[in-house]
Amino acid sequence: MKKTWIKILTATMLVFGVMAPATGFAADNTPPKAIDEKLGVPIVVYGANLSEAEKESVKKSLKVNEEPEVEEITVSGQDLAKYIKDSNSSSRMYSSAKITRKNAGEGLVIEIVTPSNITQVTSEMYANAMLTAGIEDATVQVAAPKAVTGHSALVGIYKAYEVKTGEKLDTERTDVANDELSVATTLTQSAGVEDAKVAELLTEIKKEIAESKPATKEEVEKIVQEQLNKLEINLSEKDRQLLVDLMNKISKLDIDFGKWSEQLDDISNTIKEKFGSLMEDKGFWESVKNFFANLKDTIASWFN
Repeated sequence: MKKTWIKILTATMLVFGVMAPATGFAADNTPPKAIDEKLGVPIVVYGANLSEAEKESVKKSLKVNEEPEVEEITVSGQDLAKYIKDSNSSSRMYSSAKITRKNAGEGLVIEIVTPSNITQVTSEMYANAMLTAGIEDATVQVAAPKAVTGHSALVGIYKAYEVKTGEKLDTERTDVANDELSVATTLTQSAGVEDAKVAELLTEIKKEIAESKPATKEEVEKIVQEQLNKLEINLSEKDRQLLVDLMNKISKLDIDFGKWSEQLDDISNTIKEKFGSLMEDKGFWESVKNFFANLKDTIASWFN
């Protein structure tokens, strides 16, 4: 009996040693987070249709209580209609976000803190759409208390950015950014292209547009097709045309394409760092699977 308990204890320690991160027990001497008197406090924007319990869940996910001070606002269907033409002002809004402004040139950092509840939009898609809309230099965390597509968070980000900076976003750009998000989710949902591939495709096409400044739709179409070929993505004619139409709209926006190219490089590098080698290394994932399969077999054998 004693040997059996020793085996159980050993197995438990091994599994938790593999799965759990190392934890230090030293005293936490981290100084308290200070209020940024230059850039201001973070803005937390809540979907208007959250219940009180859901709002509390979002607050916890966004770690609102860990901030020394925040500004809180709500985003509704009326805001949706303001930023995106032909939208439904009665739309229900659940996804929420915390936006922290950064110094000029620091770029965009996007984190989805409840990834299982944001079902269609990835952090890279948010970053691409925000850049199209004219939002720069911010850390954004997105959360939802239940499964939603994640589209309303982008509208909340628009509203929060205007409140935060005092600047007015160009509604033509926010409208095109929404189209971009819709095309991105269409390519992942109906065309079956992986999220990371879609983000890479949009970024690379936009980089090429920023660098070559195409004058006609035919030139835009050539850029789109070149990137589809390069990334080995096959689309139906309908989906390909959606992409061409979107990029043609983007090419005609009032954008400083020189500056835009640098920002797109940042997004491109983030995508490659996050997905590049890991997605390609099938051997790595196979070894992980085999490790845990062997671990399971080893532990099982101890009780035989």
